[in-house]
Amino acid sequence: MYRPKLYDTLRQYDSKQFLKDLMAGLIVGLVALPLAIAFAIASGVSPEKGIYTAIIAGFVISALGGSRVQIGGPTGAFIVIVYDIVQTHGIDGLIIATFMAGIMLMAMGFARLGSVIKFIPHPLIVGFTSGIALIILSSQVKDLLGLHMGAVPADFIDKWKSYFHHFQALNGYAVLLGGLTVLIVLFWSKVTRKVPGSLIAILLTTVAAAWLHLPVETIGSKFGAISSSLPRPILPHLDLSTIKNLIQPAFTIALLGGIESLLSAVVADGMIGGNHRSNMELVAQGAANICSSLFGGIAATGAIARTATNVRNGGRTPVAGMIHSVTLLLILLFFGKWAAYIPMATLAGILIVVAYNMSEWKHFLSVARGPRSDVVVLMTTFLLTVLVDLTAAIEIGMIVAAFLFLRKMIQYSDVSLLTNALRENENEEDSEPADNVSIPRHVEVFEITGPLFFGAAYKFKDAMRYIEKPPLVLIIRMRKVPLIDATGIKTIREVLHMSTQQGSKMILSEVHSEQILKELKDSRLLFALGKANVTDTFQEAIERSIAVMAESKLEGRA
Repeated sequence: MYRPKLYDTLRQYDSKQFLKDLMAGLIVGLVALPLAIAFAIASGVSPEKGIYTAIIAGFVISALGGSRVQIGGPTGAFIVIVYDIVQTHGIDGLIIATFMAGIMLMAMGFARLGSVIKFIPHPLIVGFTSGIALIILSSQVKDLLGLHMGAVPADFIDKWKSYFHHFQALNGYAVLLGGLTVLIVLFWSKVTRKVPGSLIAILLTTVAAAWLHLPVETIGSKFGAISSSLPRPILPHLDLSTIKNLIQPAFTIALLGGIESLLSAVVADGMIGGNHRSNMELVAQGAANICSSLFGGIAATGAIARTATNVRNGGRTPVAGMIHSVTLLLILLFFGKWAAYIPMATLAGILIVVAYNMSEWKHFLSVARGPRSDVVVLMTTFLLTVLVDLTAAIEIGMIVAAFLFLRKMIQYSDVSLLTNALRENENEEDSEPADNVSIPRHVEVFEITGPLFFGAAYKFKDAMRYIEKPPLVLIIRMRKVPLIDATGIKTIREVLHMSTQQGSKMILSEVHSEQILKELKDSRLLFALGKANVTDTFQEAIERSIAVMAESKLEGRA
Protein backbone atom coordinates (compact mmCIF):
# COMPACT_ATOMS: atom_id res chain seq x y z
CA MET A 1 0.00 0.00 0.00
CA TYR A 2 1.60 3.24 -1.15
CA ARG A 3 0.09 5.67 1.33
CA PRO A 4 2.22 7.71 3.76
CA LYS A 5 1.55 7.20 7.45
CA LEU A 6 1.13 10.97 7.75
CA TYR A 7 -2.14 10.72 5.84
CA ASP A 8 -3.53 8.12 8.27
CA THR A 9 -2.40 9.86 11.46
CA LEU A 10 -3.74 13.31 10.53
CA ARG A 11 -7.25 11.90 10.16
CA GLN A 12 -7.42 11.44 13.94
CA TYR A 13 -5.03 14.17 15.05
CA ASP A 14 -5.69 16.46 18.01
CA SER A 15 -4.01 19.25 19.97
CA LYS A 16 -2.91 16.90 22.77
CA GLN A 17 -0.91 14.76 20.37
CA PHE A 18 0.47 17.87 18.66
CA LEU A 19 1.96 19.09 21.95
CA LYS A 20 3.63 15.70 22.45
CA ASP A 21 4.95 15.71 18.89
CA LEU A 22 6.15 19.29 19.32
CA MET A 23 8.17 18.45 22.42
CA ALA A 24 9.59 15.28 20.85
CA GLY A 25 10.48 17.11 17.63
CA LEU A 26 12.30 19.89 19.49
CA ILE A 27 14.33 17.42 21.54
CA VAL A 28 15.21 15.24 18.55
CA GLY A 29 16.22 18.37 16.64
CA LEU A 30 18.69 19.24 19.40
CA VAL A 31 19.98 15.67 19.42
CA ALA A 32 20.38 15.66 15.63
CA LEU A 33 22.36 18.91 15.39
CA PRO A 34 25.75 17.75 16.72
CA LEU A 35 25.37 14.36 15.02
CA ALA A 36 24.61 15.95 11.64
CA ILE A 37 27.72 18.14 11.90
CA ALA A 38 29.92 15.28 13.13
CA PHE A 39 28.73 12.82 10.47
CA ALA A 40 29.33 15.37 7.70
CA ILE A 41 32.87 16.16 8.82
CA ALA A 42 33.71 12.47 9.27
CA SER A 43 32.35 11.84 5.77
CA GLY A 44 34.82 14.31 4.27
CA VAL A 45 32.37 17.14 3.53
CA SER A 46 31.73 20.55 5.11
CA PRO A 47 29.65 20.56 8.33
CA GLU A 48 26.66 22.44 6.95
CA LYS A 49 26.02 19.65 4.42
CA GLY A 50 25.11 17.37 7.32
CA ILE A 51 22.61 19.94 8.57
CA TYR A 52 21.15 20.35 5.05
CA THR A 53 20.68 16.58 4.90
CA ALA A 54 18.99 16.39 8.29
CA ILE A 55 16.63 19.23 7.37
CA ILE A 56 15.67 18.24 3.82
CA ALA A 57 15.87 14.43 3.97
CA GLY A 58 14.48 14.32 7.51
CA PHE A 59 11.39 16.29 6.49
CA VAL A 60 10.73 14.18 3.36
CA ILE A 61 11.18 10.88 5.21
CA SER A 62 8.64 11.91 7.86
CA ALA A 63 6.18 13.41 5.37
CA LEU A 64 6.19 10.50 2.91
CA GLY A 65 7.41 7.55 5.00
CA GLY A 66 5.66 4.33 5.90
CA SER A 67 6.53 4.60 9.60
CA ARG A 68 4.73 6.72 12.17
CA VAL A 69 7.84 7.71 14.13
CA GLN A 70 10.86 7.26 11.85
CA ILE A 71 13.46 10.04 12.09
CA GLY A 72 15.70 10.36 9.04
CA GLY A 73 18.99 12.07 8.32
CA PRO A 74 22.71 11.35 7.96
CA THR A 75 23.91 8.35 9.96
CA GLY A 76 27.20 6.78 10.96
CA ALA A 77 26.60 3.83 8.65
CA PHE A 78 27.17 6.07 5.61
CA ILE A 79 30.44 7.62 6.77
CA VAL A 80 32.67 5.01 5.16
CA ILE A 81 30.99 4.87 1.76
CA VAL A 82 30.45 8.65 1.54
CA TYR A 83 34.09 9.33 2.47
CA ASP A 84 35.32 6.89 -0.18
CA ILE A 85 33.12 8.48 -2.86
CA VAL A 86 34.31 11.99 -1.96
CA GLN A 87 37.96 10.91 -2.08
CA THR A 88 37.52 9.12 -5.42
CA HIS A 89 34.91 11.19 -7.27
CA GLY A 90 34.74 14.48 -5.39
CA ILE A 91 31.71 16.32 -4.03
CA ASP A 92 30.00 16.35 -7.43
CA GLY A 93 30.38 12.58 -7.66
CA LEU A 94 28.83 12.19 -4.20
CA ILE A 95 25.83 14.33 -5.17
CA ILE A 96 25.27 12.28 -8.34
CA ALA A 97 25.71 8.95 -6.50
CA THR A 98 23.21 10.04 -3.82
CA PHE A 99 20.76 11.13 -6.54
CA MET A 100 21.12 7.75 -8.29
CA ALA A 101 20.75 5.90 -4.99
CA GLY A 102 17.50 7.75 -4.39
CA ILE A 103 16.15 6.59 -7.74
CA MET A 104 17.21 3.00 -6.93
CA LEU A 105 15.49 3.13 -3.53
CA MET A 106 12.25 4.36 -5.09
CA ALA A 107 12.49 1.60 -7.69
CA MET A 108 12.99 -0.97 -4.91
CA GLY A 109 9.89 0.33 -3.16
CA PHE A 110 7.71 0.29 -6.27
CA ALA A 111 9.02 -3.20 -7.07
CA ARG A 112 7.77 -4.28 -3.61
CA LEU A 113 11.21 -5.30 -2.39
CA GLY A 114 10.60 -3.87 1.08
CA SER A 115 9.78 -7.27 2.55
CA VAL A 116 12.70 -8.96 0.78
CA ILE A 117 15.46 -6.54 1.79
CA LYS A 118 14.71 -7.22 5.46
CA PHE A 119 15.97 -10.78 5.06
CA ILE A 120 19.65 -9.82 4.85
CA PRO A 121 21.53 -12.35 7.05
CA HIS A 122 22.05 -11.14 10.62
CA PRO A 123 25.77 -12.10 10.73
CA LEU A 124 26.36 -9.97 7.63
CA ILE A 125 24.61 -6.94 9.18
CA VAL A 126 26.56 -7.31 12.43
CA GLY A 127 29.80 -7.79 10.48
CA PHE A 128 29.63 -4.65 8.38
CA THR A 129 28.09 -2.58 11.19
CA SER A 130 30.94 -3.52 13.54
CA GLY A 131 33.44 -2.87 10.75
CA ILE A 132 31.98 0.58 10.12
CA ALA A 133 32.17 1.32 13.83
CA LEU A 134 35.88 0.43 13.91
CA ILE A 135 36.56 2.60 10.86
CA ILE A 136 34.68 5.56 12.41
CA LEU A 137 36.69 5.20 15.60
CA SER A 138 39.99 5.02 13.71
CA SER A 139 39.07 8.09 11.61
CA GLN A 140 38.61 10.23 14.75
CA VAL A 141 41.95 9.51 16.44
CA LYS A 142 43.66 12.49 14.82
CA ASP A 143 41.09 15.03 16.07
CA LEU A 144 40.61 13.30 19.42
CA LEU A 145 44.33 13.48 20.18
CA GLY A 146 44.89 16.78 18.35
CA LEU A 147 47.73 15.26 16.33
CA HIS A 148 49.73 17.63 14.14
CA MET A 149 50.03 15.62 10.96
CA GLY A 150 49.15 15.89 7.31
CA ALA A 151 46.40 14.05 5.49
CA VAL A 152 45.38 10.81 7.19
CA PRO A 153 45.98 7.73 4.97
CA ALA A 154 42.82 6.05 3.72
CA ASP A 155 44.06 2.50 4.30
CA PHE A 156 43.20 1.19 7.78
CA ILE A 157 46.62 -0.27 8.61
CA ASP A 158 48.52 2.70 7.14
CA LYS A 159 46.27 5.02 9.12
CA TRP A 160 47.24 3.46 12.45
CA LYS A 161 50.91 3.35 11.46
CA SER A 162 50.73 7.08 10.80
CA TYR A 163 49.02 7.69 14.17
CA PHE A 164 51.77 5.85 16.05
CA HIS A 165 54.42 7.73 14.08
CA HIS A 166 52.95 11.13 15.08
CA PHE A 167 51.82 10.16 18.57
CA GLN A 168 54.43 12.32 20.26
CA ALA A 169 52.79 15.41 18.73
CA LEU A 170 49.46 14.98 20.55
CA ASN A 171 47.67 18.02 21.99
CA GLY A 172 46.82 17.56 25.67
CA TYR A 173 44.04 20.15 25.54
CA ALA A 174 42.36 18.29 22.66
CA VAL A 175 42.63 15.02 24.60
CA LEU A 176 41.06 16.73 27.63
CA LEU A 177 38.14 18.17 25.61
CA GLY A 178 37.58 14.88 23.75
CA GLY A 179 37.70 12.82 26.94
CA LEU A 180 35.34 15.23 28.71
CA THR A 181 32.92 14.97 25.77
CA VAL A 182 32.91 11.17 25.92
CA LEU A 183 32.18 11.19 29.64
CA ILE A 184 29.37 13.75 29.32
CA VAL A 185 27.69 11.91 26.44
CA LEU A 186 27.92 8.58 28.24
CA PHE A 187 26.72 9.69 31.67
CA TRP A 188 24.51 12.75 31.09
CA SER A 189 21.45 10.52 30.72
CA LYS A 190 21.76 9.73 34.43
CA VAL A 191 21.11 13.43 35.09
CA THR A 192 18.27 13.93 32.59
CA ARG A 193 17.07 12.56 29.27
CA LYS A 194 15.24 15.74 28.31
CA VAL A 195 18.41 17.49 27.09
CA PRO A 196 20.86 15.41 25.00
CA GLY A 197 24.32 14.87 26.43
CA SER A 198 25.98 15.61 23.09
CA LEU A 199 24.49 19.12 23.10
CA ILE A 200 25.65 19.75 26.68
CA ALA A 201 29.13 18.52 25.75
CA ILE A 202 29.28 20.88 22.77
CA LEU A 203 28.13 23.88 24.81
CA LEU A 204 30.53 23.26 27.71
CA THR A 205 33.63 22.42 25.66
CA THR A 206 33.04 25.19 23.12
CA VAL A 207 32.66 27.83 25.85
CA ALA A 208 35.70 26.45 27.70
CA ALA A 209 37.87 26.43 24.57
CA ALA A 210 36.87 29.98 23.60
CA TRP A 211 37.01 31.46 27.11
CA LEU A 212 40.37 29.90 28.00
CA HIS A 213 41.77 30.44 24.47
CA LEU A 214 42.80 26.81 24.24
CA PRO A 215 45.09 26.03 21.28
CA VAL A 216 42.80 23.45 19.68
CA GLU A 217 41.46 23.09 16.16
CA THR A 218 37.83 24.16 15.65
CA ILE A 219 35.31 23.80 12.85
CA GLY A 220 35.97 27.42 11.86
CA SER A 221 39.76 27.02 11.75
CA LYS A 222 39.43 23.91 9.60
CA PHE A 223 36.43 24.66 7.36
CA GLY A 224 35.86 28.41 7.69
CA ALA A 225 32.53 30.07 8.35
CA ILE A 226 29.33 27.99 8.24
CA SER A 227 26.54 29.17 5.99
CA SER A 228 23.37 30.27 7.79
CA SER A 229 20.95 29.54 4.95
CA LEU A 230 19.85 26.71 2.69
CA PRO A 231 21.43 26.64 -0.78
CA ARG A 232 19.39 26.75 -3.96
CA PRO A 233 18.54 23.32 -5.37
CA ILE A 234 20.61 22.28 -8.39
CA LEU A 235 19.82 19.29 -10.62
CA PRO A 236 22.98 17.16 -11.02
CA HIS A 237 24.27 16.52 -14.53
CA LEU A 238 24.04 12.85 -15.50
CA ASP A 239 25.75 11.21 -18.45
CA LEU A 240 26.41 7.59 -19.37
CA SER A 241 30.08 7.67 -18.36
CA THR A 242 29.29 9.14 -14.93
CA ILE A 243 26.52 6.61 -14.35
CA LYS A 244 28.89 3.73 -15.17
CA ASN A 245 31.52 5.03 -12.74
CA LEU A 246 29.08 5.63 -9.90
CA ILE A 247 26.58 2.79 -10.31
CA GLN A 248 28.34 0.54 -7.80
CA PRO A 249 28.74 3.08 -4.94
CA ALA A 250 25.21 4.33 -5.63
CA PHE A 251 23.87 0.79 -5.26
CA THR A 252 25.80 0.41 -2.00
CA ILE A 253 24.19 3.60 -0.67
CA ALA A 254 20.75 2.36 -1.75
CA LEU A 255 21.18 -1.10 -0.24
CA LEU A 256 22.66 0.22 3.00
CA GLY A 257 19.99 2.92 3.22
CA GLY A 258 17.23 0.41 2.66
CA ILE A 259 18.58 -2.00 5.28
CA GLU A 260 19.15 0.71 7.91
CA SER A 261 15.77 2.38 7.39
CA LEU A 262 13.79 -0.86 7.60
CA LEU A 263 15.74 -2.06 10.63
CA SER A 264 14.99 1.26 12.31
CA ALA A 265 11.31 0.97 11.36
CA VAL A 266 11.14 -2.55 12.82
CA VAL A 267 12.70 -1.33 16.08
CA ALA A 268 10.20 1.54 16.18
CA ASP A 269 7.29 -0.86 15.61
CA GLY A 270 8.40 -2.83 18.64
CA MET A 271 8.49 0.32 20.77
CA ILE A 272 5.03 1.65 19.83
CA GLY A 273 3.25 -1.56 18.83
CA GLY A 274 2.91 -0.29 15.27
CA ASN A 275 3.22 -1.77 11.80
CA HIS A 276 5.19 0.15 9.18
CA ARG A 277 4.74 -0.05 5.41
CA SER A 278 8.11 -1.21 4.16
CA ASN A 279 7.61 -0.43 0.47
CA MET A 280 6.32 3.07 1.20
CA GLU A 281 9.29 3.57 3.51
CA LEU A 282 11.71 2.71 0.69
CA VAL A 283 9.94 5.12 -1.65
CA ALA A 284 10.22 7.88 0.96
CA GLN A 285 13.90 7.11 1.57
CA GLY A 286 14.50 7.34 -2.18
CA ALA A 287 12.69 10.67 -2.46
CA ALA A 288 14.63 11.97 0.56
CA ASN A 289 18.00 11.12 -0.97
CA ILE A 290 17.02 12.70 -4.28
CA CYS A 291 15.97 15.92 -2.51
CA SER A 292 19.07 15.88 -0.30
CA SER A 293 21.35 15.66 -3.33
CA LEU A 294 19.54 18.58 -5.01
CA PHE A 295 20.51 20.79 -2.05
CA GLY A 296 24.08 19.52 -1.92
CA GLY A 297 23.45 17.16 1.00
CA ILE A 298 24.76 13.67 1.63
CA ALA A 299 23.10 10.24 1.87
CA ALA A 300 20.34 9.80 4.44
CA THR A 301 18.36 6.97 5.99
CA GLY A 302 16.38 6.12 9.09
CA ALA A 303 18.33 6.77 12.29
CA ILE A 304 17.65 4.20 15.01
CA ALA A 305 18.95 6.29 17.94
CA ARG A 306 17.06 9.44 16.95
CA THR A 307 13.93 7.42 16.23
CA ALA A 308 14.13 5.86 19.69
CA THR A 309 14.61 9.34 21.21
CA ASN A 310 11.51 10.51 19.37
CA VAL A 311 9.43 7.63 20.74
CA ARG A 312 10.72 8.01 24.31
CA ASN A 313 9.73 11.69 24.31
CA GLY A 314 6.16 11.15 23.16
CA GLY A 315 6.39 11.37 19.37
CA ARG A 316 3.74 9.18 17.80
CA THR A 317 3.12 10.69 14.35
CA PRO A 318 5.28 11.91 11.44
CA VAL A 319 4.57 15.46 12.60
CA ALA A 320 7.31 15.03 15.24
CA GLY A 321 9.86 14.23 12.56
CA MET A 322 8.78 17.24 10.50
CA ILE A 323 9.12 19.49 13.57
CA HIS A 324 12.62 18.06 14.13
CA SER A 325 13.56 19.26 10.64
CA VAL A 326 12.03 22.71 11.19
CA THR A 327 13.94 22.97 14.48
CA LEU A 328 17.21 22.29 12.67
CA LEU A 329 16.33 24.85 10.02
CA LEU A 330 15.73 27.55 12.66
CA ILE A 331 19.00 26.66 14.39
CA LEU A 332 20.83 26.93 11.05
CA LEU A 333 19.27 30.31 10.26
CA PHE A 334 19.81 31.97 13.64
CA PHE A 335 22.68 30.13 15.32
CA GLY A 336 24.55 28.40 12.49
CA LYS A 337 27.50 30.81 12.51
CA TRP A 338 28.31 29.92 16.14
CA ALA A 339 28.98 26.31 15.16
CA ALA A 340 32.37 27.45 13.81
CA TYR A 341 33.65 27.67 17.40
CA ILE A 342 33.03 23.96 18.17
CA PRO A 343 36.34 22.13 18.81
CA MET A 344 37.11 19.25 16.46
CA ALA A 345 38.08 17.16 19.51
CA THR A 346 34.50 17.55 20.80
CA LEU A 347 33.03 16.19 17.58
CA ALA A 348 35.57 13.37 17.67
CA GLY A 349 34.44 12.48 21.19
CA ILE A 350 30.80 12.39 20.06
CA LEU A 351 31.69 10.09 17.17
CA ILE A 352 33.71 7.81 19.44
CA VAL A 353 30.53 7.20 21.45
CA VAL A 354 28.56 6.73 18.21
CA ALA A 355 31.13 4.16 17.08
CA TYR A 356 30.89 2.33 20.39
CA ASN A 357 27.09 2.18 20.17
CA MET A 358 27.29 1.02 16.54
CA SER A 359 29.83 -1.69 17.28
CA GLU A 360 27.19 -4.02 18.77
CA TRP A 361 30.07 -5.90 20.38
CA LYS A 362 27.69 -8.07 22.39
CA HIS A 363 25.94 -9.19 19.21
CA PHE A 364 29.34 -9.64 17.56
CA LEU A 365 30.52 -11.99 20.32
CA SER A 366 27.18 -13.81 20.29
CA VAL A 367 27.41 -14.52 16.56
CA ALA A 368 31.11 -15.41 16.90
CA ARG A 369 30.14 -18.14 19.37
CA GLY A 370 27.46 -19.51 17.04
CA PRO A 371 27.55 -21.95 14.09
CA ARG A 372 30.71 -21.99 12.01
CA SER A 373 28.91 -20.79 8.88
CA ASP A 374 27.69 -17.67 10.70
CA VAL A 375 31.21 -17.00 11.97
CA VAL A 376 32.56 -17.21 8.42
CA VAL A 377 30.00 -14.68 7.14
CA LEU A 378 30.59 -12.41 10.16
CA MET A 379 34.39 -12.34 9.89
CA THR A 380 34.43 -12.14 6.08
CA THR A 381 32.15 -9.10 6.10
CA PHE A 382 33.93 -7.49 9.07
CA LEU A 383 37.44 -7.86 7.66
CA LEU A 384 36.46 -6.77 4.15
CA THR A 385 34.69 -3.70 5.55
CA VAL A 386 37.77 -2.69 7.54
CA LEU A 387 40.54 -3.69 5.14
CA VAL A 388 38.95 -3.30 1.68
CA ASP A 389 35.69 -1.38 1.40
CA LEU A 390 32.02 -1.61 2.29
CA THR A 391 30.87 -2.39 -1.26
CA ALA A 392 33.09 -5.46 -1.50
CA ALA A 393 32.08 -6.48 2.02
CA ILE A 394 28.37 -6.47 1.25
CA GLU A 395 28.72 -8.14 -2.15
CA ILE A 396 31.15 -10.88 -1.09
CA GLY A 397 29.40 -11.31 2.27
CA MET A 398 26.10 -11.98 0.49
CA ILE A 399 27.77 -14.46 -1.87
CA VAL A 400 29.45 -16.30 1.02
CA ALA A 401 26.18 -16.37 2.99
CA ALA A 402 24.30 -17.70 -0.05
CA PHE A 403 26.85 -20.46 -0.70
CA LEU A 404 26.90 -21.52 2.94
CA PHE A 405 23.10 -21.61 2.96
CA LEU A 406 23.12 -23.77 -0.17
CA ARG A 407 25.65 -26.03 1.50
CA LYS A 408 23.30 -26.47 4.46
CA MET A 409 20.39 -27.21 2.16
CA ILE A 410 22.45 -29.78 0.26
CA GLN A 411 23.42 -31.46 3.53
CA TYR A 412 19.78 -31.49 4.61
CA SER A 413 18.63 -32.97 1.30
CA ASP A 414 18.80 -36.75 0.99
CA VAL A 415 17.59 -39.65 -1.15
CA SER A 416 17.10 -43.01 0.55
CA LEU A 417 15.83 -46.48 -0.39
CA LEU A 418 12.84 -47.33 1.82
CA THR A 419 11.65 -50.62 0.36
CA ASN A 420 13.31 -53.00 2.82
CA ALA A 421 12.59 -50.80 5.83
CA LEU A 422 8.92 -50.56 4.92
CA ARG A 423 8.62 -54.29 4.47
CA GLU A 424 10.23 -54.85 7.88
CA ASN A 425 7.80 -52.35 9.47
CA GLU A 426 4.70 -54.02 8.04
CA ASN A 427 2.17 -54.76 10.79
CA GLU A 428 4.33 -53.16 13.49
CA GLU A 429 2.22 -51.13 15.92
CA ASP A 430 4.67 -48.23 16.27
CA SER A 431 4.98 -47.62 12.53
CA GLU A 432 3.24 -44.69 10.86
CA PRO A 433 -0.23 -45.51 9.48
CA ALA A 434 0.82 -44.23 6.08
CA ASP A 435 3.76 -46.66 6.08
CA ASN A 436 1.84 -49.69 7.36
CA VAL A 437 1.11 -51.04 3.91
CA SER A 438 2.20 -54.12 1.99
CA ILE A 439 4.87 -53.39 -0.62
CA PRO A 440 4.34 -55.60 -3.71
CA ARG A 441 7.25 -57.48 -5.19
CA HIS A 442 9.11 -55.77 -8.02
CA VAL A 443 8.26 -52.35 -6.53
CA GLU A 444 11.04 -50.13 -5.20
CA VAL A 445 10.34 -47.13 -2.97
CA PHE A 446 12.70 -44.17 -2.68
CA GLU A 447 12.18 -41.05 -0.59
CA ILE A 448 13.54 -37.56 -1.23
CA THR A 449 14.07 -35.35 1.82
CA GLY A 450 14.52 -31.59 1.49
CA PRO A 451 14.27 -29.21 -1.47
CA LEU A 452 15.01 -30.77 -4.85
CA PHE A 453 17.06 -27.93 -6.32
CA PHE A 454 20.23 -27.60 -8.37
CA GLY A 455 22.48 -28.15 -5.36
CA ALA A 456 20.90 -31.46 -4.34
CA ALA A 457 19.46 -32.91 -7.55
CA TYR A 458 22.64 -34.88 -8.24
CA LYS A 459 21.94 -36.99 -5.12
CA PHE A 460 18.65 -38.16 -6.62
CA LYS A 461 20.24 -39.02 -9.94
CA ASP A 462 23.15 -40.86 -8.30
CA ALA A 463 20.79 -42.88 -6.08
CA MET A 464 18.88 -44.12 -9.13
CA ARG A 465 22.11 -45.34 -10.74
CA TYR A 466 22.78 -47.74 -7.85
CA ILE A 467 19.60 -49.80 -8.39
CA GLU A 468 20.90 -53.31 -9.03
CA LYS A 469 17.85 -54.65 -10.86
CA PRO A 470 15.33 -52.31 -12.51
CA PRO A 471 11.98 -52.65 -10.71
CA LEU A 472 8.68 -52.91 -12.51
CA VAL A 473 7.43 -49.88 -10.62
CA LEU A 474 9.52 -47.11 -9.07
CA ILE A 475 7.75 -45.05 -6.38
CA ILE A 476 9.32 -41.72 -5.40
CA ARG A 477 7.96 -40.37 -2.11
CA MET A 478 8.01 -36.54 -2.03
CA ARG A 479 6.18 -35.82 1.22
CA LYS A 480 9.28 -34.04 2.62
CA VAL A 481 10.08 -32.00 -0.48
CA PRO A 482 8.94 -28.38 0.02
CA LEU A 483 10.04 -27.02 -3.38
CA ILE A 484 11.65 -27.86 -6.66
CA ASP A 485 13.55 -25.84 -9.26
CA ALA A 486 14.30 -26.25 -12.97
CA THR A 487 17.25 -28.55 -12.27
CA GLY A 488 15.05 -30.76 -10.08
CA ILE A 489 12.43 -30.96 -12.86
CA LYS A 490 15.16 -31.84 -15.38
CA THR A 491 16.49 -34.56 -13.06
CA ILE A 492 13.05 -36.15 -12.62
CA ARG A 493 12.61 -36.05 -16.38
CA GLU A 494 15.95 -37.82 -16.88
CA VAL A 495 15.09 -40.49 -14.28
CA LEU A 496 11.69 -40.97 -15.97
CA HIS A 497 13.44 -41.43 -19.33
CA MET A 498 15.90 -43.91 -17.80
CA SER A 499 13.04 -45.84 -16.13
CA THR A 500 11.08 -46.01 -19.38
CA GLN A 501 14.11 -47.41 -21.21
CA GLN A 502 14.48 -50.08 -18.52
CA GLY A 503 10.80 -50.98 -18.73
CA SER A 504 9.87 -49.41 -15.35
CA LYS A 505 6.93 -47.18 -14.48
CA MET A 506 7.58 -44.20 -12.22
CA ILE A 507 5.07 -42.89 -9.67
CA LEU A 508 5.46 -39.68 -7.65
CA SER A 509 3.84 -40.14 -4.26
CA GLU A 510 2.58 -37.56 -1.73
CA VAL A 511 3.14 -34.46 -3.85
CA HIS A 512 1.57 -31.97 -1.45
CA SER A 513 3.36 -28.75 -2.43
CA GLU A 514 1.38 -26.42 -4.68
CA GLN A 515 4.68 -25.06 -6.02
CA ILE A 516 5.79 -28.54 -7.09
CA LEU A 517 2.46 -29.33 -8.75
CA LYS A 518 2.62 -26.03 -10.63
CA GLU A 519 6.16 -26.74 -11.83
CA LEU A 520 5.13 -30.24 -12.95
CA LYS A 521 2.25 -28.78 -14.96
CA ASP A 522 4.20 -25.86 -16.45
CA SER A 523 7.06 -28.13 -17.54
CA ARG A 524 4.63 -30.67 -19.09
CA LEU A 525 6.23 -33.30 -16.86
CA LEU A 526 2.84 -34.08 -15.34
CA PHE A 527 1.64 -34.98 -18.83
CA ALA A 528 4.73 -37.16 -19.44
CA LEU A 529 4.25 -39.00 -16.13
CA GLY A 530 0.51 -39.29 -16.47
CA LYS A 531 -1.74 -37.55 -13.97
CA ALA A 532 -2.71 -40.91 -12.43
CA ASN A 533 0.94 -41.49 -11.57
CA VAL A 534 1.14 -38.46 -9.27
CA THR A 535 -0.69 -39.37 -6.06
CA ASP A 536 -1.67 -37.58 -2.84
CA THR A 537 -0.98 -40.52 -0.50
CA PHE A 538 1.41 -43.44 -0.27
CA GLN A 539 -1.53 -45.88 -0.13
CA GLU A 540 -2.75 -44.53 -3.48
CA ALA A 541 0.75 -44.97 -4.90
CA ILE A 542 0.79 -48.64 -3.84
CA GLU A 543 -2.66 -49.21 -5.32
CA ARG A 544 -1.57 -47.47 -8.52
CA SER A 545 1.55 -49.65 -8.75
CA ILE A 546 -0.61 -52.82 -8.51
CA ALA A 547 -2.92 -51.47 -11.19
CA VAL A 548 0.00 -50.57 -13.45
CA MET A 549 1.47 -54.08 -13.18
CA ALA A 550 -1.94 -55.60 -13.85
CA GLU A 551 -2.51 -53.40 -16.88
CA SER A 552 0.88 -54.39 -18.26
CA LYS A 553 0.12 -58.03 -17.62
CA LEU A 554 3.25 -58.23 -15.52
CA GLU A 555 1.64 -59.49 -12.31
CA GLY A 556 2.11 -63.03 -13.36
CA ARG A 557 5.77 -62.47 -14.11
CA ALA A 558 6.12 -61.03 -10.63
